[in-house]
Amino acid sequence: MLSMTTVIARPSSLIGSIRIEKLDKFHLFKFNDQLQARLEELLECKKADLLTPEQVIELEEIAELDRIFTHINAMLVAQHND
Repeated sequence: MLSMTTVIARPSSLIGSIRIEKLDKFHLFKFNDQLQARLEELLECKKADLLTPEQVIELEEIAELDRIFTHINAMLVAQHND
């Protein structure tokens, strides 16, 4: 019988790779250069169908954090436009 292990991605483990960047009048959450490069590398591997199971989890972690930041940054911009 095969057992399946569920691994939970933890975006909070990447908190040290975050910076705040001022763009125009906004302070926005961004990935540092190393994390951005890693995201792009993982996306290229995904396109080529070369991700290992560990890389799939890593990509999920980074992508979840990216979704969170996109939402927060949009809220900050919208708040300023009120």
